[in-house]
Amino acid sequence: MFTGIVEEVGVVRALRRGERSCVLSIGAKGILSDLSIGDSVAVNGVCLTASGVDGGGFTADVMHETLDRSALGALAPGSPVNLERAMAANGRFGGHLVSGHIDGTGTIAAKRRDGNAVWYTVKTRPSLLRYVVEKGSIAMDGISLTVAAVGEDRFSVSVIPHTAAETILGGKGPGEQVNLETDLIGKYVEKLLGTEKTSRPQSSLTLEFLTENGF
Repeated sequence: MFTGIVEEVGVVRALRRGERSCVLSIGAKGILSDLSIGDSVAVNGVCLTASGVDGGGFTADVMHETLDRSALGALAPGSPVNLERAMAANGRFGGHLVSGHIDGTGTIAAKRRDGNAVWYTVKTRPSLLRYVVEKGSIAMDGISLTVAAVGEDRFSVSVIPHTAAETILGGKGPGEQVNLETDLIGKYVEKLLGTEKTSRPQSSLTLEFLTENGF
């Protein structure tokens, strides 16, 4: 589990591609202080397992499913990446619950300045947008952000200077892809309410029950 608070920007040292998978080698510094083989690291918001650790970084295997759902396949040697270690149980919870299990990708449709902030408008498919709500949370390339507006095929976020400077988002612009993970809680609520399109029996948990009990 992660918080969406990026710890450092690393760089892809090498990418060894297989027929349907790949091995990433990522250069890093700060997160290596207590990183061990088998630990989880969010790379641009994608939860990967460190399969090797050395003095200059770590390696991780990337499955076919992960390549299909995320933008990791577009990385190349020299690409900067957002990095975050798994959330410590004794630390502050500064972002929101982020699993590192990417729902899909979006494409930056527009980027504009608004005083000291930068607005990003991201276009994505309806199946993801159904979980995106105004003033809710979304993880974009592993960054915990607040949704400022939602349209029919896109949503917008406003990014403070610190976030733009300390992550790879500041260097991205229109036409570039971002990994997206929608709010974890919304997906579970939908599942429990039985409102998803599925052949499973409908849950007895209803909107009326939740309202009556203060939810």
